[in-house]
Amino acid sequence: MEESINLRELFQTLKKHLLLISIITVILTAASGVVSYFFLTPIYQSSTQILVNQSKSEQQIYSPNEVQTNLQLINTYNVIIKSPAILDEVIKKENLEMTSGALNELISVSSEQDSQVVNVTVQHEDPQKAANIANAIATTFQSEIKTIMNVDNVSILTKAEISDNPSPVKPNPILNMAIALVVGLMVGIGLAFLLDYLDNTIKKEKDIEDQLGLPVLGTIAIINIEGNTKKKGSKIEINETRGESIGS
Repeated sequence: MEESINLRELFQTLKKHLLLISIITVILTAASGVVSYFFLTPIYQSSTQILVNQSKSEQQIYSPNEVQTNLQLINTYNVIIKSPAILDEVIKKENLEMTSGALNELISVSSEQDSQVVNVTVQHEDPQKAANIANAIATTFQSEIKTIMNVDNVSILTKAEISDNPSPVKPNPILNMAIALVVGLMVGIGLAFLLDYLDNTIKKEKDIEDQLGLPVLGTIAIINIEGNTKKKGSKIEINETRGESIGS
């Protein structure tokens, strides 16, 4: 019984502060949409793929040991691709006004498990720059790895290209507004319960028992007697069919 009473009180609290919850939710959602659409810079993404595999002639066959060696080298290659030895050369080729550390923040390198393909992804506010940087990284790595590790087992599988109408990968206004909607509801509900908790005014019989520790002996209800009863301050007016009486 106690659980049902508490549950009912929770719903009553939410209903009482429904306007506050709605206002907070609408404000946060609208603010998120405005910031996402008008203030955040769109970021575009471009990718290229590098194949780690030794060149073979028609007479040569692939050895499982060589494939395993290439797989083991991929983790090393992932580190080398993002190293200053490669990125500094890319900066010179593309005339980028940034440090290798700043360029490193724009690049992500990944590869599937047991795959000899390495994906190089670049994010930039200019879609053409993103594609150019990705291609420059691939070609620079292909040429520099011969000197760095004395191997020639890297080839470019796919070059980065931009579409006619590139779409930014971030920000995602719809996702941001959905998150703001959830956060707004949580903040509004939390504030509603906080206000209800801080409100120590007495509104019902149970409040007297909880806050004052006094037992309630009885209650006086307002009853309509052959007409409408109105309460004004300390007076009760009863409109009757035959006349009008006023009681204090």
